[in-house]
Amino acid sequence: MDDRIARTRLQDMLAKIERSIGVLRGDPVALRERSAADAGADLTDTDRHQAMLDVASKQRVAVIAALKRLEEGAYGRCLDCGKLVPEGRLEARPEAARCVQCQSKIERRR
Repeated sequence: MDDRIARTRLQDMLAKIERSIGVLRGDPVALRERSAADAGADLTDTDRHQAMLDVASKQRVAVIAALKRLEEGAYGRCLDCGKLVPEGRLEARPEAARCVQCQSKIERRR
């Protein structure tokens, strides 16, 4: 992938993620305004909200790391084996830090 295109895509992704994080971090509805019957729903909504915030935050870190690799000239190389990350993978996941094989190894360990 061309560095200019990669940088643009990564910067666009970062802007969208940061907007999402901003929305997710907005002020929660005061619990005193909710009825006791809504207390269970609050917990579920809070858990779901936190999970979305966690995912967005992790993705933000990955995009920032990809931008750093781009600046250092290491973008598009697997962090583990050093081989080129396939073009199709970078098209689908511009923040990808590993080739499919190395990423699969990491996911199997989890």
